[in-house]
Amino acid sequence: MKKNSFLKKLKIKFGKYLANSFPHNGIRCFGLRICGFKIGKEVYIGSNFTVASLISWEGCQLTIEDRVAIGPNVTLVLSSDANNSKLMEIIPPIVGSVIIREDSWIGAGTIILPNVEIGRMAIIGAASLVTKNVEEYTVVVGNPARFLKKVEKK
Repeated sequence: MKKNSFLKKLKIKFGKYLANSFPHNGIRCFGLRICGFKIGKEVYIGSNFTVASLISWEGCQLTIEDRVAIGPNVTLVLSSDANNSKLMEIIPPIVGSVIIREDSWIGAGTIILPNVEIGRMAIIGAASLVTKNVEEYTVVVGNPARFLKKVEKK
């Protein structure tokens, strides 16, 4: 993995801050774009949105396609590590991507772990922990998130 420069780290921190704390949705989306993430059209991101990712290293990727609705207090985990723990000597950081396909709905308080893809028009129930891919037109709920039902197409 390639290290990010000081200015790039600062830019990512600022973008994440905007995405998490700014009261206007358009600026929250803009903050994610500043970070280099791909954000589609008509995306709604609720307040207290967190993207957990290493800012020191490149490699974390986030794609949110058109018309995705994300409730408040949602966390997307793009990477995870043990920080200053001696565990870092034996367990390498986990670095990955999260892809949320068009017209999906992510419920409040949801956590999505690295290397997960949410299919088109999927619904993630509030407070779910998503550990694996979710098929399109599917509703999942719980911790860990499990299949509940299919979304009926009209």
